[in-house]
Amino acid sequence: MKQFAIVIFLLLGGCTGIPSQVQPVSGFQLPRYLGTWYEIARLDHSFERGLSHVTASYQMRDDGAVTVVNRGYAAAGGEWKEAKGTALFVERPDLGYLKVSFFGPFYASYIVFELDRDHYQYAMISGPDKSYLWILARTPVIDAALRTRLLNRAAALGFDTGKLVFVEQQAPLPKAGKMPP
Repeated sequence: MKQFAIVIFLLLGGCTGIPSQVQPVSGFQLPRYLGTWYEIARLDHSFERGLSHVTASYQMRDDGAVTVVNRGYAAAGGEWKEAKGTALFVERPDLGYLKVSFFGPFYASYIVFELDRDHYQYAMISGPDKSYLWILARTPVIDAALRTRLLNRAAALGFDTGKLVFVEQQAPLPKAGKMPP
């Protein structure tokens, strides 16, 4: 039984680690980060595969945790998909190093490693390893120069930017299916 507990601890602990060369931003200000972000690009995973018009919304809870709501449109099924989760700081609240859970007690790293510190208009997020990368912005589109700069930064850190999926945000919102409130 003790070995099982150790294995579970090691597995869960590995999900909240920081990939090599990735450093969470310091001076992070959660109140400025809250609100809605548009997903500009991502490394694809099954939980987001085929989704367009993806947003991530963050809202402070009374207990100090953050409610996370990810939404996207699945054209194949003609419906909106939504996932709700909880985020908590791993170390301290001025470091962009959080853990997020969409499945009960199982958490994964949410590392803000690039951020528009002046206006909080764009961010790059890593998961526990370099197979997870998101580029987020407060607007559905970012200019070409910023996009190139962010892609170069991610590539220099070892992310496979050639596999990024650029999320459709500009087409008119689909009318089929019911959008979550």
